[in-house]
Amino acid sequence: MTGLRVSGLEGRVALVTGAAGGIGGAIVETLLQQGARVVAADLAEPTINRAYPIAMDVADEAAVDRGFATVERELGPVQVLVLNAGVFVIEDFEGLSLQSWQRTIDINLTGAYLCARRALPAMREAGWGRVVAIGSSAGKTGGSKAMAAYAASKAGVMALAKSIASEYAKHGVTSNALAPSLIDTPMLAGIADLASRIPVGRLGRPQDVADLVTFLASEHAGYITGEVVDLNGGFLID
Repeated sequence: MTGLRVSGLEGRVALVTGAAGGIGGAIVETLLQQGARVVAADLAEPTINRAYPIAMDVADEAAVDRGFATVERELGPVQVLVLNAGVFVIEDFEGLSLQSWQRTIDINLTGAYLCARRALPAMREAGWGRVVAIGSSAGKTGGSKAMAAYAASKAGVMALAKSIASEYAKHGVTSNALAPSLIDTPMLAGIADLASRIPVGRLGRPQDVADLVTFLASEHAGYITGEVVDLNGGFLID
């Protein structure tokens, strides 16, 4: 969000899961630019200047509890939670093993649940909080390729964000999800001519995602909750 300032994030403790990836790193950097105290969480400690790194397996309940306890001890309660950790696997449905299905659900959906469950009590007590979940357009459409586990997990995380919104709005906590599609990350490498499929004529950038996350976490979005916001250059208009 270069050159643009939002209000309400300076000094806030923000935790971003999946921070080592392109989208996660852009979210961390953008929140830092807005003055937030950002925790960058991933399986291994990410190296991002000025961020507080922690190693945390979001699919492991004990690891999530340890990670949050460390953040609370060092920085204070998490006030902004960005649920970005995820895996993306393309597998034909009949070849999709239970192990692969379970791993995808564990990381993409159960991991989001574990982190949100750990963060929300402090947000409720404080009377203020922001939850932003990174879903996917595949969670709406089922995906354009063989990605049943991924699509199901992302549909679940977007529904989870809505459920949190309805339960916690009265406590000053907003919860929203993004449904990005065709963002220029390594997962799209080798797929030819994607930009021609997008009405605006280009792939999305990690910064596009980071800017929207930052807006939804700010005071400007205090009246927005329970939404799934499309971010796809017109690729999916529903």
